[in-house]
Amino acid sequence: MSSGAAEPGTVRPGGRTARVRAAVLQAAGDMLAEAGFDRLDLAEVARRADVGKTTVYRRWGTPAGLVADLLADMAEQSLPRTETGSLDADLRANADLVRGTLADPRQGPLFKAVIAAATTDAGTAEALHRFYEVRVAEWAPCVRQAVARGELPDDTDADEVIRAVSAPLYYRLLTTGAALDEEAAQRAARAAAAAARAGAFTRDG
Repeated sequence: MSSGAAEPGTVRPGGRTARVRAAVLQAAGDMLAEAGFDRLDLAEVARRADVGKTTVYRRWGTPAGLVADLLADMAEQSLPRTETGSLDADLRANADLVRGTLADPRQGPLFKAVIAAATTDAGTAEALHRFYEVRVAEWAPCVRQAVARGELPDDTDADEVIRAVSAPLYYRLLTTGAALDEEAAQRAARAAAAAARAGAFTRDG
């Protein structure tokens, strides 16, 4: 097994090692949601996961390394995109998925903690960027299919359309106490679709 200095999340172990990873990541996610990144202590993670401290320190090395692997695992476990044959319906499905994640009593605080940590910790920031690269890449084909159907301008930047769906929901999560309800998700999807049709996301726009 590689040390904590290795790229977190690049090994896909099976058997006992997989069970250890799952238990440690579950404990780390719980602690992030409860107390934030600053209180993420590897020894406490090991205790909660019922795993030896040496194992946790050897494999993950630092709290940032642990968060990086947690985000890699979350990206892997996220639901695949929905393809309905309609841009509006596809973007609504994406918005509903994001809303459901951010409104979740565990996942919402967890993402807040990771985003806060990413403002001061370069390793966490890079892990967060990788997480969103994976998720945007998963959903961008819906936009490219809409371009192929003639629903959007040919030079539409698919990645930017998908980011535009999520952006209002994250902004609302981080800056207000308002609930992330279904209407907020649908409004975000409608706005992104309308802007895309108007050419707001063309590469030369």
